[in-house]
Amino acid sequence: MSVSRIPIKFTIEGIGEAEGELIRHLAPRTVDAISKRLPIEGRAALWKEEVYFQISVKMGKEKAEPTVEKGAVAYWPMGNALCIFYGESQPYSPVNIVGQVIKNLELFERVKSGTKIMVEKM
Repeated sequence: MSVSRIPIKFTIEGIGEAEGELIRHLAPRTVDAISKRLPIEGRAALWKEEVYFQISVKMGKEKAEPTVEKGAVAYWPMGNALCIFYGESQPYSPVNIVGQVIKNLELFERVKSGTKIMVEKM
C-alpha cells in the first residue's frame, strides 16, 4: 500500500460495492483527517448527479475546487460531507478533492436518499 494512495471500498446498502482511492497530494490534511476516521458510515443525500453524506471531519478549504470530474471523491467544507460525483454535475460550492472512484462508479446512480453507505480501507 502506498502512502500517497489509500485504497478504499464503498459498501452501498442493498446495491453493492464500489472501489476508490484517497490521493494524498490532492488535499493532504483533508485526506489524513478522513483516513484516520475510517471506517465512516453515513446516510446518503442527493444533489444533481452527486451522492453525499455528513462525516465527523471538520475541515476548511484546502486546494478547494469549484469544478470536479466525473468519479471524483471530495470533501465539502460547507456541509462537513463526503461527496461522490457520479455524473456531470458540479458542486454547490468549492470542495476539497480527496480521491476518485475507480470501480463500479455506476452503482451511485441507483442510490436513493437515506441509503446507508460505509467507506473503509481495503
